Amino acid sequence: MLFVFCNRGRDKIKLLYWERNGFVVWYKRLEKQRFKWPRQCESGYELRDGRDLNFLLDGWDIWRNKPHETLYFDSVS
Repeated sequence: MLFVFCNRGRDKIKLLYWERNGFVVWYKRLEKQRFKWPRQCESGYELRDGRDLNFLLDGWDIWRNKPHETLYFDSVS
């Protein structure tokens, strides 16, 4: 089972899942964009398959079919 959490500002996302002997946490933070989080509903949102998760992590807005802007950096300080 996979759980996906997003912060209120929708610029950070965490994935939590169980792997045989412990939990695994995967974390992603966006520098300038926001995740296109599904609209709120009573029972939550259920990802249908791995493709939905990839779209979410890549920044695709499923309703508009548009990805996040790609950022390029010359150096990291």
